[in-house]
Amino acid sequence: MISSAGIALAALSGPATRPFLRSSHPGRPTAVPATARNAAGMPQTALDAARFSVEPKLLRRALAALDQHSVSVKARDRMAIVDFTAPSSDPRLHFLDVVSGKASRLLVAHGSGSDPGHTGFLERFSNALGSNASSEGAFLTGDYYTGKHGRSQRLVGLDPTNNNALSRAIVIHSAWYANDEMIPVHGKLGRSQGCFAVGENKLSDVFSFLGEGRMVFAARA
Repeated sequence: MISSAGIALAALSGPATRPFLRSSHPGRPTAVPATARNAAGMPQTALDAARFSVEPKLLRRALAALDQHSVSVKARDRMAIVDFTAPSSDPRLHFLDVVSGKASRLLVAHGSGSDPGHTGFLERFSNALGSNASSEGAFLTGDYYTGKHGRSQRLVGLDPTNNNALSRAIVIHSAWYANDEMIPVHGKLGRSQGCFAVGENKLSDVFSFLGEGRMVFAARA
């Protein structure tokens, strides 16, 4: 079983030919050179480079959650982190391969109940039925099905803050209002009913990366 310390060690000790990746454009990862240096002038490790795309405190919380839910989360080689501190105009859905030290990120919508004024920023979380809000915490990716939003993936909430995810039908699905083209036109994405909605041409990539039995961690930094 891999602990968060083991994950960190794997990232730190990975070969230089596997730099941590970050993306300034949704879905288009850009390599961070292995010889890059941090503010102190020291060479950056793979985990250091992760901080370019994932806020360090949020990354630590996600790794701690991966350890906490080790009984439920069997596949621990990859995970996703949603940084709801960022607005919906930012690619805030981070995909982390904790073995190879690679990452990319995509746009993702939040719930209308979390942003009633449609400002583009998440204001609050809720786990309540009928809230149409995004929930905070660790989710386990479940099975796939075809519903009103087309292909979708169920999520199991692992924390008291999101344990109604199944009964609320909080899932991963695609939506037109989460497409990249929304940003230049509206400056923000549309809102879901609490689901993690991604662009219509990104869903296959999300499903391929996460699969079943992996963790999605959603919070504010």
